[in-house]
Amino acid sequence: MSQSEIATTCAIAGGGPAGMMLGLLLARAGVDVTVIEKHADFLRDFRGDTIHPSTLEVISELGLEEAFLKLPHTRAEKLSAEMGGRTVTIADFSRLPVRHRFIAFMPQWDFLDFLAGEAKRHPNFHLMMATAVEDVLTEDGRVCGLSLGTLDGPLTLRSTLVIAADGRNSVVRQKAGLVVETFGSPSEVVWMKLSKQPGDPTETMGHAGPRQGFVLIDRGDYWQCGYIVRRGTFSEIQGRDIELFRAKVREVSPLPHERMEEIRSWEDVSLLQVRIDRLKQWWRPGLIAIGDAAHAMSPIGGVGVNLAIQDAVAAANILAGPLKQGRLADADLAAVEKRRLFPTRATQKLQLMMRSGRRKDEGDAEKRKGPPAFIRGIVRFPLLAHLAGRLIGLGFRMERPRKVGLSG
Repeated sequence: MSQSEIATTCAIAGGGPAGMMLGLLLARAGVDVTVIEKHADFLRDFRGDTIHPSTLEVISELGLEEAFLKLPHTRAEKLSAEMGGRTVTIADFSRLPVRHRFIAFMPQWDFLDFLAGEAKRHPNFHLMMATAVEDVLTEDGRVCGLSLGTLDGPLTLRSTLVIAADGRNSVVRQKAGLVVETFGSPSEVVWMKLSKQPGDPTETMGHAGPRQGFVLIDRGDYWQCGYIVRRGTFSEIQGRDIELFRAKVREVSPLPHERMEEIRSWEDVSLLQVRIDRLKQWWRPGLIAIGDAAHAMSPIGGVGVNLAIQDAVAAANILAGPLKQGRLADADLAAVEKRRLFPTRATQKLQLMMRSGRRKDEGDAEKRKGPPAFIRGIVRFPLLAHLAGRLIGLGFRMERPRKVGLSG
């Protein structure tokens, strides 16, 4: 094999939460695994920074709980919304049947560095940074590796299995010809940072404003704020004076109006296009997609990262044995999709129902001033906050990592 060609058992495209967790779990099970990340580091703002109780449970079962919780983070035992001038609980995690009944807010780069550090303890784990996927390799209709671009030039990576974990704009799924079914892009979120000052709200994460059009996340020494706008309108907003943007945010923000002066230019904000989609089939021979590459979620409840982690756990449970024993079959890939399809469909259905409730209100100016129907329902029946806490905190199907050495 030439220097421009290397081999591994499992090649994972994407060093995000799904890719890094799967890389750690497969390496722990004795599989030779290579994770490919296009960036030189993990330092990017406004990524999914919520670590839900389901993910904390996985970390605990891996024996990494103590080290993980030493990393800087903030905690939310509940999620709140401002409605009619008062704060109401919309999701309560206090009754969840897990060790940690809270959402941990942690910069994603710290989370990924942590997973990478633990994975590197295994000699069969390899991480290639600043490496871009350029194409998938196929032989006789089966994916057999990746064509990569590195700082040292092109590189061929041969593998038994390729995992597409490279996000909602996945290069791998596009090059592999996987078909995406889209359910619409109803809105966008404009993210920004604002300083945290004495007298600010005490909620760790909350939704404020007449229609919950503003998201406030406590990041310790600053607020991570999201301003929700209709799809396609941000470009119009950018074409106007930034003071008009500040004024619109002030209408829904619970923070003092002068705080918006910290947004000095459009470079101080970042746009996330909200998209809900799902692959019609997650796999083809030699390849499977997980996480956002298989199903993009709305940021409602911050569930995308944690669904991706659950995908990774399920994939490791099902695929580690066949990969290690050299008996991987298409049926194994289909089993991963079958295992994760229900929680994906159920979560997306719930998100679409929330969106549809808003759309029905759009024609009525008075209703438009009120919160979404699901918020009104929780306020009317407070016990629903515990149900919302379970769906957000644990999801529709929680996965548990299999003990090393056990086959399934």
